[in-house]
Amino acid sequence: MKPEQTVTVEVGGRRIPASVGENLGELLSAGGFLAMPCGGHGRCGKCRAKVAGGVSPLTERERSVLGEEEIAAGVRLVCRVSVTGDCSVTFPEEAGRSQIRTDGALPEFAMNPTFSRYGAAVDIGTTTLAARLYDPAGRLLAEETRLNPESAWGADVITRMEACLAGHAEQIAAVIRGALCEMLEKMASEAGIDAREIDAAVITGNTVMLHLLTGDDVEPMTHAPFHASRLYGETVTAEAVGLCALYPETKIYLPPCAAAFVGADISTALLASGICRRAETSVLVDIGTNGEMTLWHGGALWATSTAAGPAFEGAGISMGMGGRAGAVDRVKVRDGELAAHVIGDVAPVGICGSGLVDAVACLLETEALDETGYLEDDPAVIAGPVCLTQDDIRAVQLAKSAIHAGMRTLLHAAGLGCGDVRELSVAGGFGSYLDIRSAAAIGLLPEELADRVRVLGNAALSGASMLLLAGDLRGECEARARDVKMVELAANPVFANEYMERMLF
Repeated sequence: MKPEQTVTVEVGGRRIPASVGENLGELLSAGGFLAMPCGGHGRCGKCRAKVAGGVSPLTERERSVLGEEEIAAGVRLVCRVSVTGDCSVTFPEEAGRSQIRTDGALPEFAMNPTFSRYGAAVDIGTTTLAARLYDPAGRLLAEETRLNPESAWGADVITRMEACLAGHAEQIAAVIRGALCEMLEKMASEAGIDAREIDAAVITGNTVMLHLLTGDDVEPMTHAPFHASRLYGETVTAEAVGLCALYPETKIYLPPCAAAFVGADISTALLASGICRRAETSVLVDIGTNGEMTLWHGGALWATSTAAGPAFEGAGISMGMGGRAGAVDRVKVRDGELAAHVIGDVAPVGICGSGLVDAVACLLETEALDETGYLEDDPAVIAGPVCLTQDDIRAVQLAKSAIHAGMRTLLHAAGLGCGDVRELSVAGGFGSYLDIRSAAAIGLLPEELADRVRVLGNAALSGASMLLLAGDLRGECEARARDVKMVELAANPVFANEYMERMLF
């Protein structure tokens, strides 16, 4: 057999070894340099970069997506490029470190660390990864974030599960494990220790993310009745989940999931929110590609999830992008005109989730968009070259109606309405940057609850930190997940009616 030839890819000042024939997009995605929302099929065009050196020829797919000027300038869709020799990659100005939320409120709790020397808390989000390193006194020593490299196989959990069924499960497990090991090593280095001194960790995430990490079979979650192979709430070893940066016997706690699409991230977010320790009726919602929500009322917990799609993560939007330099993240109406703020105070090149919600609210305010979602001028200019198309508006309508209808259906299942809710807690990275008034204006959140919103930040990571620093909370967390009342939406007539009604702005 001919030995594998190794070459070098230079990107962002780093030199990365690669094998001849390796897909450039998968290589860079695994390294956290970019996301590929369409799973590397060359459809979304969001992996544009200038590529020079030893690479495969331009494909027909690239010719159909790229403009003549881009092609002339050496721009490629890296997901369609194979490495043939030494090469270099230069991302356009919108590429850069994303704004990924790690902070989140921690309620008071009694310390009872589950580790002796150092402990790590990790949140595996569908789009982003976030981690914290602690000492036994509860001092935060380091934090680390990056994009989830699994995006090379798609922006949402459904696409990634399909990739697993197509034979990519081992590859996906390898890249997420590699990314987590790099994050643990980087935090350890920042704290001046060896990563092997970390003697315990808590890793949270939605049910699919934990399956992809552990290598458990995702097939039962791909079709009705959507059962999970495993609901966790258990301690495993670092070796069992492939975290080679740690000693093999290091204890890793995987928090409990309630169901296939109500995961450990909601279990830990609930813990951090503290709503289950209060008498008031409260709703907690994590707005992402999979909108998970819970209702606490009368000492009981209800939960549901709804597929919102990746629009609010920037995927599926013509000029959508993550929250990094060049992204429009805020839009206001001033003197009848749209005024945008751009991350990094640079020229705008795209729009992220918070900017998207603001922009739609502003188009409604200026009557450039009507309540049915019809756009007067298609595309609508938001800032400089950044526009929203009619298709973008439809994607927002589908996403926001799913989230809103899910909340109202959850309340209906408990015999309640919005007037009964004392507090709406919004968790997750997207929710942290969301303008609540804009969210209410477009119908993403019920308008009646706009003045009762509490933004939690990365509550999933905060809850994971609590389980790391107070081991006796694990029993409470597991009991909540076990006793939750699931509200199914698939054939629910209330949800169907609400979904159609909330499609309007």
